[in-house]
Amino acid sequence: MSKSAEAPRNTLLHSAAPDPDDFAVQISDQIESFIVAVTEVARGAEPDSAVPFLLLEVSQLLLAGGRLGAHEDIVPDERYEPDLGPEGDVDELRERLAALLDPIDVYSEVFDPYEPRKAPVACRISDDLADVVTDLRHGLAHYRAGRTTEALWWWQFSYFSNWGATASASLRALQSLVAHVRLNQPLEDLDGLDTDEDLSDDALAEVAGQVMAEEIAGPLGLREAR
Repeated sequence: MSKSAEAPRNTLLHSAAPDPDDFAVQISDQIESFIVAVTEVARGAEPDSAVPFLLLEVSQLLLAGGRLGAHEDIVPDERYEPDLGPEGDVDELRERLAALLDPIDVYSEVFDPYEPRKAPVACRISDDLADVVTDLRHGLAHYRAGRTTEALWWWQFSYFSNWGATASASLRALQSLVAHVRLNQPLEDLDGLDTDEDLSDDALAEVAGQVMAEEIAGPLGLREAR
């Protein structure tokens, strides 16, 4: 599906990058590496190292995102985005990640830290990563078709509008998982929460059960604190 109607190009049409070729190669390499790595993790060949590896890959991807965010606004060559045809299906990737990360797939997140008194919502790491891959693939299709500036524009725009915040949220969740296990701290059991509903204070208080860090350390490939 084309993103032309969804992406307001005039929000990022102020100044052009003088020579984006080297920058584009570096960004595309980081993005392609992330997609390949997440796809490989989702195959489940090495479940014991899944969480630490995803923590590393998302961290590296956000370095590329930070570079895009700090870069001057990128101007696309055409006013309207060329049609790429149907988007690639990420349902299998999403399902594989969900199965791999069960029962620690669900976490709570506040979407906008500058919006006061906003209740956290339930999210899934598997949904986050699949959505990020979808955004990145869209730009990668432009890049492989030789539309370098279009790819950079899309990656920059979608970094600000979607995948940057989504990847950042999943990074916090992954980092928290590692920290809970390394510090031998219990995790709240979020299994069964509805990811379509906000988590009010009352809802969070009603979450029952504890998953002790030492019980999940083995399946997640994380050593326990000594």
